[in-house]
Amino acid sequence: MEFFSHQTSYPFMATRKVWYTLSAVLMVVALASFFTRGLNLTIDFTGGVSAEARFQHAANVDEVRERLSAAGFREPQVQNFGSSRDIAIRLPPDPKLTATELRSRLEAVLTGIEPSAQVVQLAVVGPQVGSELKVSAMWALFFTLLLIFLYIAVRFHTWRLSLGAILAVMHDPILVIGFFSLTQLPFDLAVVAAILAVVGYSLNDTVVVFDRIRERFETNRRSPPDVVLDQSINQTLSRTIMTKVVTSIVVVALLFLGGPVLKGFSAALLIGIIAGTYSSIYISSAIALDFGLTAEHVFPTVKKAAFDQLP
Repeated sequence: MEFFSHQTSYPFMATRKVWYTLSAVLMVVALASFFTRGLNLTIDFTGGVSAEARFQHAANVDEVRERLSAAGFREPQVQNFGSSRDIAIRLPPDPKLTATELRSRLEAVLTGIEPSAQVVQLAVVGPQVGSELKVSAMWALFFTLLLIFLYIAVRFHTWRLSLGAILAVMHDPILVIGFFSLTQLPFDLAVVAAILAVVGYSLNDTVVVFDRIRERFETNRRSPPDVVLDQSINQTLSRTIMTKVVTSIVVVALLFLGGPVLKGFSAALLIGIIAGTYSSIYISSAIALDFGLTAEHVFPTVKKAAFDQLP
């Protein structure tokens, strides 16, 4: 199945500098927001209390939040999940209270709203655990990028494609993080998982394009590199768009129908899919071209003289 009715021939490389500028602007905005506003980290990283409560009838989230504040709980975050009768409560850490005392106080507030309300789950995450999770998330991303660089360099015999892939892979998470910083959506471990999934998803598209570039160089060794790259991207464009459209349908359904619990996860995936589609076309291949990619770099075992003798 093809997305386009005929083979496309868009001159992607001819306009790459325009898209470089767009990427630079977006990344500057994302990084500026990250360093000035930061992220709205959840208790996964900051520590605190996570509780789930169930009501017999539909819960009034605003009333629960007001009652918790009146009872002395600082900055309570309350939202529905699963159904209108189930609520999730997030509270900042309070070292003076044990888990048992927290449960008792929460149940006292909730039963004051509805006598049958009950706390079905309560977890306390210490600040030390949150700090360790933050460090682990950063190390996970670092090793992911390092292994990607080595994999591309070994598979395609040139650091130029590796550099393009790494910059594309870094481009996508930065835009996702910038989006979360600008919107101040809760940033939790599920979002980290989504970012790592975006990295793998974007890399998959990049490798598909790189494979086609190698094939085109093998059959058109005298063609200019920009022409080969344009041909390769156009030949994989239909597959790229079809894959992203189908995946986006599922992610959009999760975003609007999955409830607050999946909102951050699905939003990160959706932004990452859009950014990954763009970066696999305009970042990874274009960077390699500007660093002088030629057929000899992709086939290092073949001497240049041998290339000159081929038609």
